Amino acid sequence: MIFEPLKPQIEAIVSNQNNSVNERLLNICKLLESNIPHYNWVGFYFRNGKKEELILGPYVGAPTDHTIIPFGKGICGQVALSNKNFVVPDVTAQDNYIACSITVKAEIVIPIFVNGENIGQIDIDSNTYDPFTEADERFLEFVCEKVASIL
Repeated sequence: MIFEPLKPQIEAIVSNQNNSVNERLLNICKLLESNIPHYNWVGFYFRNGKKEELILGPYVGAPTDHTIIPFGKGICGQVALSNKNFVVPDVTAQDNYIACSITVKAEIVIPIFVNGENIGQIDIDSNTYDPFTEADERFLEFVCEKVASIL
């Protein structure tokens, strides 16, 4: 299991108050992208104030033009409305997918809740078809719970 050894590292990053929140989020992105082979782009999106849109936070991977995503648009925008995990085994099968790169084959998005409110999400792109399992979901839920504690 590749995820279990990463949990204490996530906790150490989150609890390091010498770094800003954004530095800690970026360090989480770096840890996940460098240690999980099927995580090719790792980033955070957060609700933009009271607006019905998400704004890109720290991320690791290829640059993206999608710095603002309206609620309901793409996988991330759908999660902002549904408040539910969204696993996409094959992005070409999704009508409402926002293409970031031709290399992306699959995506997983997990919401982050603070006081019961969906305030953002972690977004992972993979260049492999159907790589995400229930173990990915549970691990990323753990990551989101830890992240929520510093937001």
